[in-house]
Amino acid sequence: MTLHAITVLGHDRPGIIAEATDRLAGLGLNLEDSTMTLLRGHFAMTLICAGEAGDEAIVSALAPLTADGSLTVTVREVPAEETASADGTSWILSVHGGDRPGIVSAVVAVIAGVGGNITDLTTRLAGDLYLLVAEVDLPADADASAVERELAAVAADLGVGVTLRAAETDEL
Repeated sequence: MTLHAITVLGHDRPGIIAEATDRLAGLGLNLEDSTMTLLRGHFAMTLICAGEAGDEAIVSALAPLTADGSLTVTVREVPAEETASADGTSWILSVHGGDRPGIVSAVVAVIAGVGGNITDLTTRLAGDLYLLVAEVDLPADADASAVERELAAVAADLGVGVTLRAAETDEL
């Protein structure tokens, strides 16, 4: 069983997800992880699929998506990795305020500085309002209050608001 990272990027249109996932399923690939979104009218999808098909077969199967030149597809084999157990705590980080360069880098530097890991990050620009929402794992020994104070200082310098709150645990 091989893992493949697959990206599909380009101009949005209805049916991209349906067509791509159908072609991948036709190769016997199992969709293990994915993220799909629109970025300023452009479609962006990243998938991790497992199966016996090789890179060339996947590229060939997805070639019809790229035929009109509006989408690009990349395929790359990736190593299987064990998912690390979460020894820390999960948090939701939100930032909002006037748009300007450097918001993301300044805020995530605080998280990285304490050994935290960003596991999901989304940003949106609506007019002049910039919004960032991130899922963050902080190490068990991180002082969440100190992180909040440092984030508040960085946010004040940027002229934006910031909140860090404990993530609610989903139980299935």
